[in-house]
Amino acid sequence: MDLESNSQPIKPALSTDQSVQDARDLAALGHDQALTRKFDMWSMLALAFCVLGTYSTFAQDLSSGLTNGAAITILWGLVLVTACNLCVALSLGELTSSMPTALGQAYWVYRLWNTPLGRFVSYMCAWINTFGWWTLSASQVAFMTEFLLGMKTMFKPNWDGPDKGWLNFVIYIGVVVLLTVINVVGCRKDKVLPWINNFVGVWFAGLFVILSMALLISVGVKSELSFQPGSFVFGQWINRTGWSDGVVWFTGLVQAAYGLTAFDSVIHLVEEIPAPRRNAPRVIWMAVLFGAITGFIFMVVCLFCIQNVDHVLNADLPFIELMLETVGLKGGATLIALFIFNGLGQGIGILTTGSRLTWGFARDGGLPWSQYFSHVDPVWQVPARALWGQGVLIGLVGVLYLFANTVLEAILSVSTIALTVSYAIPILALLVTGRDRLPPGSFHLGRWGPWLNWISIVYCIITTIFFLFPGSPNPPPSDMNYAIAVFGVMLVIAVAFWFIQGSRTYLQTEDAIAQMVVAQQLEVAEAAAETPAADKK
Repeated sequence: MDLESNSQPIKPALSTDQSVQDARDLAALGHDQALTRKFDMWSMLALAFCVLGTYSTFAQDLSSGLTNGAAITILWGLVLVTACNLCVALSLGELTSSMPTALGQAYWVYRLWNTPLGRFVSYMCAWINTFGWWTLSASQVAFMTEFLLGMKTMFKPNWDGPDKGWLNFVIYIGVVVLLTVINVVGCRKDKVLPWINNFVGVWFAGLFVILSMALLISVGVKSELSFQPGSFVFGQWINRTGWSDGVVWFTGLVQAAYGLTAFDSVIHLVEEIPAPRRNAPRVIWMAVLFGAITGFIFMVVCLFCIQNVDHVLNADLPFIELMLETVGLKGGATLIALFIFNGLGQGIGILTTGSRLTWGFARDGGLPWSQYFSHVDPVWQVPARALWGQGVLIGLVGVLYLFANTVLEAILSVSTIALTVSYAIPILALLVTGRDRLPPGSFHLGRWGPWLNWISIVYCIITTIFFLFPGSPNPPPSDMNYAIAVFGVMLVIAVAFWFIQGSRTYLQTEDAIAQMVVAQQLEVAEAAAETPAADKK
């Protein structure tokens, strides 16, 4: 929590009363208003909806869903996952309304559990969350790299380019640099980055309609093509994993969970939206709901339009195979090009979110060279150092294309696990320390709070366990799920940095301690002010 001189004064882009209140709320949490509140609720919803990218994520991971239960897990598993994720979203929304700060989950843990052990758990939560966003950013860049190379193989199926590690690496680095540069220059004027997110959001929604209609019309008008029966779309069970059907039901939920993870993007951008106590919780649950609805509809369309299940299952890029089977080469290539363009737009929002979390973690003394990375550039009005530092780390992940694809895949797959764990920790801290310790906010769960919190915890535990399962029992080393090993290495790194620096600097500056006292005094004062009002009723 840093009140450094490099935090620049800003011109409020909203009404004076609201801007003053937002600045006071942030000051009570220990921070100056260093970033402009450039997003409105709708541009933030566009960013959150695109960062989730539910229907496009489902399309990219279509073969996994078909192998692990098919329609039963793809559709009806999604319904269950949506209900549970809404519980998580509402739980995190309540915490966001109570304590709107970019560090998010880690800060809440410390405020609720203000002990030496609580500070250590908060520090670990911050590292887990940050690792989650770095690996999610790398995952999105890797997906776009594969699809860019996949465009070439659509026209030349025997082209060996995708097997060349150096080519993958070059394209990967190019995408990282592009997305980072857009993020740096996009905040030079307040309207630019929100406009980009609005554009990507509208494009993403429009592409959902275009892709769905293209698939349905192509199958409907071509005599050689036919729709799958309703029994396949809504009731087919496929288990090609070797696991028992009971296990596959849970592993099949992974696809749905992956497509509905990362709604904490709003939390880490909460200092750039007006009236965050009221607006942020709305955006969180709306993003999850809209993502689930579009994902369900799109999967219904894809399942109806699949022609050869085996071809789709065995393809390197199943969605491209589906487009080739239905729309054809030229039309499919055009739609995939639009899909890639939108995927790059989604990547902008993902890197934006990761950089704000990186900056917030540095601002609270958690990262090496925190003072350097917590700087907000007065010209570009963005934490440019955090953005470039994040870009370097994401780029280093791409080096694995050159010699260790298995490790690369494990790193990319760990993002969902890390984010899910980071959701569970503050909710569990709230339940353990008592909901009466929650500072007042605009969004309350009331008597439903404990129920929603416990459902969230159980869901996070179950999905995290099954995220770690390999694709089949007793797989060869090349098919092992090494996510648990990568996650373990992340935890070791976090603990090492705790002893090297974090135990001395994380939330331990004089400003941080003073502001924590002020925040606690404000909570007592607000509670005392509310008590007489409640008695009068």
